[in-house]
Amino acid sequence: MSSREAILGAIRRHLRRGPLPADQAAMLRGRLDAHPRHLIPARSRLSRAGQVALFIANVEKEFGSVVRLPDAEAVPGAIADYLAQQNLPPEIVMAPHPELRAIPWSARPLLKLRAGRAEASDLVSLQQGFAAIAETGTLMLPAAPERPTTVNLLADTALVLLRASRIVGAYEEAWDLLRAERTDPMTGGFMPRNVMLVTGPSRSADIEQTLELGAHGPRRLHILLLEDDAEAKIAPESAAPHGDGAGDAP
Repeated sequence: MSSREAILGAIRRHLRRGPLPADQAAMLRGRLDAHPRHLIPARSRLSRAGQVALFIANVEKEFGSVVRLPDAEAVPGAIADYLAQQNLPPEIVMAPHPELRAIPWSARPLLKLRAGRAEASDLVSLQQGFAAIAETGTLMLPAAPERPTTVNLLADTALVLLRASRIVGAYEEAWDLLRAERTDPMTGGFMPRNVMLVTGPSRSADIEQTLELGAHGPRRLHILLLEDDAEAKIAPESAAPHGDGAGDAP
C-alpha cells in the first residue's frame, strides 16, 4: 500500500466511509479531466489590445508599475533607468531563466547581475513571468529550477519580464496554459509544486487599517512588458476596469 492510499484510507475510517461507489468515482474522474468552467467575468472578454490595457490598468491600481518595451534589447536600459529613478543600486539577483540569460546585458555594463536564488540581503530581483491575468492585473509565477520562488519574495524591489503574448483575460485561461505546457505526458511534465499569483507589491492594512507596502515581500513591483503581440498594439476599446457582477459570461 502506498502512503497516499494509507492516508486516504485513514480519512475514510475517521469519516466512517468506505471506497466511493463506481458511479461517484467516475463522476470525479470526469470532473478532474474536463476542468469545467464557472462564470467568467465579462470585463476580461476584450480584444487582445483591450486585455493588455486592462492588465496594465489593474497593475497600476494595485500600486505596481509597467513599462512597455519594443524588444529584449531595450530591457537593460529600462532597468537601469528605473533603478536610477528609485535611487537603487545596480545590483540584481536574476532568475536563471534562458530568456533572461539571453538578454544583451553588455549594453549596460554597470548593471551587476547574479543568476540564482535570492538572499535576504538582495535589494532588487528580476524574474521571468510565465503568464498574467488581465481581469485582476495578476502575475502567474510557477516555481521551477529556472524560476526560483525566493526571487519573488526576498528582494525589496521585484522586477518581472513579461511578454504581452502571455497576458490572458481570465484565471481559467492562465491555468490552461500551465496545464498545457507543464503537464504534457509526451514530455514527462508535471504541475509545479508552487504557483504564486502576485497582484501588486506586498502590502497589509492589519495594523490600525493603515496600508503598509512591503509587509510580507517586495514593496515595489515593476513589470517590463515586451511588445511581442501585434494584436495587443491596436488601440483598445476600453481599458478601464469594470465591476465584477453584471455581464458575467460562462
